[in-house]
Amino acid sequence: QVQLVESGGGSVQAGGSLRLSCTASGLALDNYRMGWFRQVPGKEREGVSYITTRNNTYYTDSVKGRFTISRDNANNWLYLQMNSLKPEDTAMYYCAARADCYSGSWRSKETYKAWGQGTQVTVSS
Repeated sequence: QVQLVESGGGSVQAGGSLRLSCTASGLALDNYRMGWFRQVPGKEREGVSYITTRNNTYYTDSVKGRFTISRDNANNWLYLQMNSLKPEDTAMYYCAARADCYSGSWRSKETYKAWGQGTQVTVSS
């Protein structure tokens, strides 16, 4: 049974930092391309960042220069370091796994095989 579990969310003031973590069971992360998504109530889930099996990274424009995605394949962890947080970063954050065979936009949610349950990030002004 594949399971992704996020952690590290919380409440911070604007300008602060958080590091989100995602671990997997039943799935070796080094065989998968991994993404971080976020969602606020009433809005569509949006792609935040993405890392390939070769460690190529991608970011949505609004987080470039502030967020960093990384992976620790040896220990089966995925991370999202979030710095200079803004109130508009407030959302539920999800990690997701995508098979290495997929090409095309990393933002395509339907191409992801597994999702975590989410961790809440709240940034106050």
